[in-house]
Amino acid sequence: MSFFKNGRLQQIIKRNRGALTLLSLGALVLSSPVFANSQSDDATSEKNAFFQSEDIFNLEYVSDVQISPDGKNIAYVRRSNDIMSDSSRANVWLASVDGKSNRPLLSSKKSYYSVRWSPDGSRLAYLSNEEGKPQLYVRWMDTGQTALVTNVTSSPSNITWSPDGKYIAFTMSVDAKEKPLDVKMPKKPEGAKWSPKFQYITKARYQADGKGVLDPAYTHIFIVPSDGGTARQLTSGNYHHKGRLSFAPNGEKIYFSANRSDNWEYEPVEADIFSVDMTGNIEQLTQDKGRESSPVVSPDGKHIAYAYRDDEKVMYKNSYLYVMNSDGSEQRNITKDIDNSVSNFYWKDNKRIYFQQSVRGLVQVNTVSLSGRVKTVASGLGGTTLGRPYVFGTYHAVGDVVAYTKGRTDRPADLFVTTKNERQLTALNEDVLGHKQLGEVKEIVYQSSIDGEEIQGWYILPPNYDSSKTYPLILEIHGGPNLAYGPVFTAELQRMAAEGYVVFYDNHRGSTGYGERFALLLQGKYSSEYDFADHMSGVDALIEKGIADPERLFITGGSAGGIASAYAIGLTNRFKAAVVAKPVINWLSKVLTADSGLYQIPFQFPGKPWDNVEHYWKRSPLSLVGNVTTPTMLITGVEDKRTPMSETEQFYQALKLQKVDSVLVKVPGSPHGIASKPSRMIGKVENILAWFKKYDSAHFDDAKAKAE
Repeated sequence: MSFFKNGRLQQIIKRNRGALTLLSLGALVLSSPVFANSQSDDATSEKNAFFQSEDIFNLEYVSDVQISPDGKNIAYVRRSNDIMSDSSRANVWLASVDGKSNRPLLSSKKSYYSVRWSPDGSRLAYLSNEEGKPQLYVRWMDTGQTALVTNVTSSPSNITWSPDGKYIAFTMSVDAKEKPLDVKMPKKPEGAKWSPKFQYITKARYQADGKGVLDPAYTHIFIVPSDGGTARQLTSGNYHHKGRLSFAPNGEKIYFSANRSDNWEYEPVEADIFSVDMTGNIEQLTQDKGRESSPVVSPDGKHIAYAYRDDEKVMYKNSYLYVMNSDGSEQRNITKDIDNSVSNFYWKDNKRIYFQQSVRGLVQVNTVSLSGRVKTVASGLGGTTLGRPYVFGTYHAVGDVVAYTKGRTDRPADLFVTTKNERQLTALNEDVLGHKQLGEVKEIVYQSSIDGEEIQGWYILPPNYDSSKTYPLILEIHGGPNLAYGPVFTAELQRMAAEGYVVFYDNHRGSTGYGERFALLLQGKYSSEYDFADHMSGVDALIEKGIADPERLFITGGSAGGIASAYAIGLTNRFKAAVVAKPVINWLSKVLTADSGLYQIPFQFPGKPWDNVEHYWKRSPLSLVGNVTTPTMLITGVEDKRTPMSETEQFYQALKLQKVDSVLVKVPGSPHGIASKPSRMIGKVENILAWFKKYDSAHFDDAKAKAE
């Protein structure tokens, strides 16, 4: 802060205007105890004006929206963090479409979510952990009375009302009584304490991140009276019946998606559309190779809209919106001219369908007619992830009313609605961020040095940015790699900017929202010199702009971004320090120990690891560890099953053998999503900042100058 903008200093100057020269002013500044206190106060005030880690606990955002059948009200989930329990909480609020009312419906320290209106709008179904395990509840809107509808042992999902409002369908996991061996153990004496029973694993897909080793269980469809009663299982067999449910208008059938093949474990992108009637009779409607999913029946019951992705063995394929007759005939692609994946379908009427897609860093809502005519009705959706700037947003539509989650670069998602004009209905974070100076987010579009491919990125300037100076730069790489970042709020990256860094992130080749060709540019090249060039070309562009200091470059990323970060420091020593979060280091071991290998082996690689050792090894950052000199922090969740701790430990040990300065940070209790708890998000970003500060030469120089 400039001395001459300090109010207390100005008072001192006025009192001594006749006697002070510039030289004596300098002496006064250095010696005055009044000014010494002012410096301390100003430093604290300036710090508080920027985004701090503790602010993360106070952030809120809208995550789910549901419009009432009459189009007049919107029930939405308001998510917040609880500093005492270190968890996120979901409450339900009700806003009128005209913006005149906004009030809580279900609000406490418990969580309420997955709200769904009854067909006549008189009731609201929802899930809650109010009595321990998640259960299904119904609230009467006129009186506010609620009823516990289920008392089940597993968590219900995909709750769906029958057209007459008498029943609610849902999916739920059911334990399977599978005993692989008939083992005869001696009888345990009364009072004896033996070791736990052995655990048997027989499935190819036997673990999942966040769940650990899976007990034998299958997901089935249930139906329960909407005023409470016994839930009845409709589907059967050792198959999973997951995802969206849709009733026929007469309520006699439920449409769903499943893979009911005995080979289902080895077919990760195979699924068909089925129906099940109220007696449990199952009928198959589609049988194309690939994944048909998310069926939605038209209001008149004549058509079914659904998503389709073919089964080509590549890492990414677009999902299209298909429509067929309700008997499964005349299947046709009505979004074939859209070169992005589409999802989240709602019939506007019997001739038009709403859907969403990600386009160049943001989500938009479109309608499409049965003849394929597309119209955009809402844009700029996003802001439903607090940590990093992923392109996630959602919407709901009834008739001409569209409600959606939308934020800004300086705000997480709020509730918006459009009929003919857009209206913002909430402003959840003004109390937290309204008085904060956040880093400004700017777009940059450039060409990759390796082949001229156009890359879109963004950079966040530090608060109080001075264009006459250059700043240290952090390159932050997104995961996936078939995901995308965008110009939306990001607590982690804003925290980095608040510490004086320019933070750069891009949607390198492999990112979604730029068409199928672009997403497939990393096929067989993940990670490689190609995505490396995409990142470094952006870094060099910011150096050329005079924004970034070429001698103060840092790199970090998580998951696929962790892979790319580890690979990058094997290709260059330009970075002063690196933080590699939850990476894959050795593909030969990763695909045989993680929960995602069954998908990655056939779709990402040319074949089995033992038949293609050279290819797997070339894609592995471990193959380049002999080149690494960059000081590196590694951080991974202890319970991570997606990129297991063994991957991180391999790289850490290799770096130590190379005598590279490195530290391994293990996050207790955390699966792959380190930032799923507020304190862990804070711990992650503060560890990154501490590591970079340790290796920032300018920091050393400043500290030395102050000491002298």
